[in-house]
Amino acid sequence: MEENKKIVIALKKAQSHLGNVIKMVEDGEYCVDVMQQNLAVMGLLRSANEAVMRRHLGSCFMHAMLGTNEGRKEQMIEEIVKLNKMAK
Repeated sequence: MEENKKIVIALKKAQSHLGNVIKMVEDGEYCVDVMQQNLAVMGLLRSANEAVMRRHLGSCFMHAMLGTNEGRKEQMIEEIVKLNKMAK
C-alpha cells in the first residue's frame, strides 16, 4: 500500500500544480514560465505513471507470466507494448 500512497501523492501534486498553470494562462503570464510549470506537471504525471507501471509489472504482469494461461500472457504483453507506444 505504500506504493499507492506515493502514486496518489504524485497525482495530487500534479493536479494542484495544473490548477496553478491554468491560472497562469488565465492571468496572461509569460509563456516560457507557463511552459516550465507545464513541464513540471508532465514530470509529476510521468513519475506517477512509472510507479503504476512498476506496480503492475511486479504484481498482475508477474502473476500472469508465472501462470499457465498462454492467452493471458499474450494479452498482458500486448497491453505493455500498447502502453509503450502511447508513451512516446
